[in-house]
Amino acid sequence: MKVCVITGGSSGIGKYTAIELVRRGYTVYALSRHAGDAAGVRYLTADVTRDADIRAAVDTVLRECGRIDLLINNAGFGISGAIEFTDTDAAIRQFDVNFFGAVRMCRAVLPILREQGGGRIVNIGSVAGVVAIPFQAYYSAAKSALCAYTLALANEVRPFGITAICMQPGDIRTGFTAAREKSQAGDEVYQGRISRSVAGMEHDEQTGMLPETAGDYIASVATRRDVKPLRSIGLKYKFFCVLAKLLPVRTLNWLVGMVYAR
Repeated sequence: MKVCVITGGSSGIGKYTAIELVRRGYTVYALSRHAGDAAGVRYLTADVTRDADIRAAVDTVLRECGRIDLLINNAGFGISGAIEFTDTDAAIRQFDVNFFGAVRMCRAVLPILREQGGGRIVNIGSVAGVVAIPFQAYYSAAKSALCAYTLALANEVRPFGITAICMQPGDIRTGFTAAREKSQAGDEVYQGRISRSVAGMEHDEQTGMLPETAGDYIASVATRRDVKPLRSIGLKYKFFCVLAKLLPVRTLNWLVGMVYAR
């Protein structure tokens, strides 16, 4: 039986990806700071910003199963606010979870996959990493970094039979929205544009794709032989990513500004 380790697996798309992988016959270990309730999923308490937590969790998986076939780096959260008024410590914390959390997990699991002679790593990025969202600059930057990291990783580990994929979801209807750390500092200076932008983004999220749909797609891609390194979730977001490649940068950024920065 194949073994998956997924971070951020207690809720949202992580939870439903874990459920779908169990249905597909995987033994699934979900790493999270909070307990989960998905049937058939083994939950381990771990914070992806702590190397000791990660090492203990990975050691538990190896002790109980002797192998890891699939790593899904899904843990993350969002912050919003104007670049000018965002505290640098908040920006660093955003990167520490959303980017370096995946880095820590990969460093812990890669030696195992390499010694086994193969495996797969799936990093959950975002369309915001392709199309940068104003007033969510640090979230966009962290997801963009994760995309670049995944592409470099894919080339580095290919000779060992390891594949790496960056999934790019768009608006998903999850608790991610309510958990966002919002700062409206400077909103009066920006003529209310910070609050309007975030309100519009949150409306799009809460009317977006169901997490069950996203989880099913992520599990499907994670378990197929396809090694395409970048995958967007949903036709609308595939279109956005293609548009980002075709349009001049100035035009694309102007359009994004008209939607999210007016």
